[in-house]
Amino acid sequence: MDSNLLLIVMGIVGLAVGFGIAKFIEKSNVSNLLRNAKKEAAAILKDAGLEAENLKKDKILQAKEKFIELKAEHEQVVLNREKKVAEIEKRVRDKESQVAGELAKAKRINDEYEAKTAEYNAKIEVLDRKTQEVERMHKSQLEQLEVISGLSSDDAREQLIEGLKAEARTKAMSHIQDTIEEAKLTAQQEAKKIIINTIQRVGTEEAVENCVSVFNIESDDVKGRIIGREGRNIRALEAATGVEIIVDDTPEAIILSCFDPVRREIARLALHKLVTDGRIHPARIEEVVAKTAKQIEDEIIDVGKRTVIDLGIHGLHPELIRVVGRMKYRSSYGQNLLQHSREVAKLCGIMAAELGLNVKLAKRAGLLHDIGKVPETESDLPHALLGMQWAEKYGEKEEVCNAIGAHHDEIEMKSLLSPIIQVCDAISGARPGARRQVLDSYIQRLKDLEDIAFGFSGVKNAYAIQAGRELRVIVESEKVSDEKAASLSFEISQKIQTEMTYPGQVKITVIRETRAVNIAK
Repeated sequence: MDSNLLLIVMGIVGLAVGFGIAKFIEKSNVSNLLRNAKKEAAAILKDAGLEAENLKKDKILQAKEKFIELKAEHEQVVLNREKKVAEIEKRVRDKESQVAGELAKAKRINDEYEAKTAEYNAKIEVLDRKTQEVERMHKSQLEQLEVISGLSSDDAREQLIEGLKAEARTKAMSHIQDTIEEAKLTAQQEAKKIIINTIQRVGTEEAVENCVSVFNIESDDVKGRIIGREGRNIRALEAATGVEIIVDDTPEAIILSCFDPVRREIARLALHKLVTDGRIHPARIEEVVAKTAKQIEDEIIDVGKRTVIDLGIHGLHPELIRVVGRMKYRSSYGQNLLQHSREVAKLCGIMAAELGLNVKLAKRAGLLHDIGKVPETESDLPHALLGMQWAEKYGEKEEVCNAIGAHHDEIEMKSLLSPIIQVCDAISGARPGARRQVLDSYIQRLKDLEDIAFGFSGVKNAYAIQAGRELRVIVESEKVSDEKAASLSFEISQKIQTEMTYPGQVKITVIRETRAVNIAK
């Protein structure tokens, strides 16, 4: 019991001693912390003071530098301003000296002017006195003449004027008569001179219209592909284009024969596309021929546009431009119609310039004078009147329309352009080598053959081939039966025999084809 109490007392005493030691240690640590904090605060204050002193010195230095910079700028501004003031003062002094010189010069000129004015006034006074003296002497002479002649001055003036009029009238009539006689003698010579000068100033082109075209190929192997199995390709091509295709032993060449240049060109371009593409069969042939025909139509419009641009003709109706383009594929007595019309337009322009007329109107009328030769549908009117109707329809001027209609004397000429067009048309057509009558009659015979076939019902297309020795007629299978096709061939042959004159024989081939077309979807 006593030992336990002693232990408790000793524990309490130990706790108290430990607590006291702990408090002492804590107090000692706090004192150390306070001393350290005071030392750090003193060091911070010292550093802050040094930094503030350095900052103060830097700011003072910056302020001094800024002051020096501003002072230098101010001094520069003052110097510039003084320099400008000095320049202005110099200019003012120069102006003052210049003005002083001008004033002195003006004063001198004024003095000279006053001196000359006084001199002129003195001369005018002398001239007035002399003029009065001359008038007085003239009046005295007139009075003396009136007394001598017994006539007044007015009567004498009238008699003199009448005498001069009669003499002038006589001389004028004599001069007019001489001029008329001279004009009669030289008019024909001058007209020939104008025509010769006009012809010499136009470079003509030799017009040669062929009925065949040569299609060149790379090798003879292509010929077999063009002919096709059992000749189906070449038959399809001839049926689609109306052109006779001659494949013979000529190396690397195929002959295209047709009197119509449009058909021949379509066949040539279509054949070129087919050979280039490599796919040659009847369906492809028909597709390519249709596209080529559309391409030729676009080319016709392009040719018309280029022609009017080359000739300097503006404001032409689009339909007339298309007609001009179609002239490229037409001929007149073997002469290419477009080349002929271009030539006539140039001749008309030069001749109009020689005669002092409107050159642009003359070229316009010369280009359009034969548009009646390229109708899309047959017409009974002469080509000159048909062309005049087209020109009136598409808004051409009256002088141009009259020149077109009168260039073959179908109507009366109402302007000076009309005889010029007539003369230039004759010049272009009459020169050696320009036209070939035989070729034109041959082409007309082929056209007549085709027209006879189109006169029968059910005929879809008709092509004269082999120089007119064969007529191929393609009929519509829905309207013409096989029996009717045979009778149609006979009827066409009979009509050709009775209505046409031709050498040799004409073979009539009627082609009837039936197609069944369906589409798989």
